Amino acid sequence: MAAERMQTILATDCGSTTTKSILIEYSEEAGRYRLARRGEAPTTVEAPAEDVTKGVLNAVGEIEDLEGRTFLKENQDGVHVRQGPAGDGVDLYVSTSSAGGGLQMTVAGVVKSMTGESAQRAALGAGAIVMDIVASNDRRLPHEKVEDIRRLRPDMILLSGGIDGGTIDHVVELAEIVRAADPKPRFGVGFKLPVIYAGNKDAASAVKEELGNIVELKIVDNLRPVLERENLGPARDLIHELFMEHVMAQAPGYAHLMEWTGRFVDGKWKNVPIMPTPGAVGKLIERVAKMENIRVMGVDIGGATTDVFSVFDSDGEPVFNRTVSANLGMSYSISNVLASAGMENVMRWVPFHVDEADLRNRIRNKMIRPTTIPQELEELIIEQAIAREALRLALVQHKDLATGLKGVAQERTIGDAFEQTQTGATLVNMMDLDLLIGSGGVLSHAPRRSQTALMLVDSFLPEGVTMLAVDSIFMMPHLGVLSEVHPQAAVDVFNNDCLIKLGHCVAPTGAFKKADHLAVVSMVMPDGSTVEEKITPGELKHVALGAGEKVKTVITPIKGIDVGNGPGEIWEGTLEGGVVGLILDGRGRHPFNLPEDDANRVKMLQTWSQTLVTYPERFLTMGGGK
Repeated sequence: MAAERMQTILATDCGSTTTKSILIEYSEEAGRYRLARRGEAPTTVEAPAEDVTKGVLNAVGEIEDLEGRTFLKENQDGVHVRQGPAGDGVDLYVSTSSAGGGLQMTVAGVVKSMTGESAQRAALGAGAIVMDIVASNDRRLPHEKVEDIRRLRPDMILLSGGIDGGTIDHVVELAEIVRAADPKPRFGVGFKLPVIYAGNKDAASAVKEELGNIVELKIVDNLRPVLERENLGPARDLIHELFMEHVMAQAPGYAHLMEWTGRFVDGKWKNVPIMPTPGAVGKLIERVAKMENIRVMGVDIGGATTDVFSVFDSDGEPVFNRTVSANLGMSYSISNVLASAGMENVMRWVPFHVDEADLRNRIRNKMIRPTTIPQELEELIIEQAIAREALRLALVQHKDLATGLKGVAQERTIGDAFEQTQTGATLVNMMDLDLLIGSGGVLSHAPRRSQTALMLVDSFLPEGVTMLAVDSIFMMPHLGVLSEVHPQAAVDVFNNDCLIKLGHCVAPTGAFKKADHLAVVSMVMPDGSTVEEKITPGELKHVALGAGEKVKTVITPIKGIDVGNGPGEIWEGTLEGGVVGLILDGRGRHPFNLPEDDANRVKMLQTWSQTLVTYPERFLTMGGGK
């Protein structure tokens, strides 16, 4: 069925604990695709069921019960994808998965900071969790590298290194290490581990001679054919393909599920491959940035990991990056957040006195019982304090990987002698960021949207003018895989049902000595009146502006302060409200410091929190304050 004639679409995401299903239908009245229903059920990839399709059937069955319609086949043997435009069933069924631990990879490169990082970016962009980076210069002895590969048991290995035409010795040495490790796949007895070679093309025959008999070797174009350019596309595409053929096919029930996903085109069945959940979210972030021509950053904070996605410019071209902070999460990894951030950094966000031992015990209890949620206000505040540090640390790690290419020769003149620009500098420029999207339980399910907005602002410290948003019910993975088949349906639902705009945040940056204000914000309100607000040093202000309401704005900063157009330059444009409203943040950025005195710190935190929850009556009746 042609994409333009699809009326009913079903999508599922098989998570590690929960399988989530959504029903999307075309609304003639609205003239676009809308979310119709959502269902969920426990994931059944582990014992006793050991069949992922059982959870899918249960999640889709919940939608059937809510809709009073049939979407499954009569014998419960799959989703009913119809050939015609009418009748029971759906026109398209797609799915993503991170059940069973998702896609876990080891990558290898000759130089860790060059081809090693390129291999890491390729794997992360394909939706993998990178367990280890093996490099010729990583200071481990050969037998230690062999032991680590055997111990980790990755689903797949990506081997890279060297530019085309360069030396082949170091690449062959890496292949010898993989051969000595003789890695075995996690799933499937008697199957060979997939290994992708994406290095110096001159070494391909030697690598094949080393590995051809013990692994399932695939050869693609070099990740770094020359030092000045990365070529990640072929490796990413093959990672996805091998994930389906070798990893997913061996997991309980996935071979069956893969036969269900697809649609009919001109009467012939066309399969739509299952996509790793993080890879699907990345696809959606990329597509939104491209279609809107904006710079986007998204974060998904889960129980075990925190993923950060971004699209920023490099040499005038948008570049997508994804990082996985595998030790930063809100349940299974919550103790790692405390260890990485330090007790002092976590406690600085708690607006009341708490005993350090008590805080440690609360965090340990959360790790022991990872599925529990806060029952008291104090527990909620502490959890959100930890989330701020997890998000902050994930952003630091993302900045370290989302960089320009290292090792690239640059032409420099005498005029460059005093500049500190260098190869490998981070691409993440918070002043250029147009849209910041938060996702994950602690953000999507916060009792008040103002709490979500404050967590995003406190942890990411956006600069200039940035729209804040949150994924309402975590359906970005579904829409990511859907965007590969039906981009319009994915974007319609993303903009109208998935993305909840919290409102613009205006945050001036720059150095100043003493001033009563950093900038003056002059707005022409929807009723035609003009409102002026001063952004005051150290203060957070809230302007009541509802979802969809836009105001023409002129922001006039003082000398040395930048709001987006350069120090001291006036910014003119349109600001948009949301369920929280406009946020005017005068708390500074470089650095951002809380008061050292404990009483002042507590008072300041309480004031900032109360500022954002002061809503006009009309917002409360609209549900914007929830």
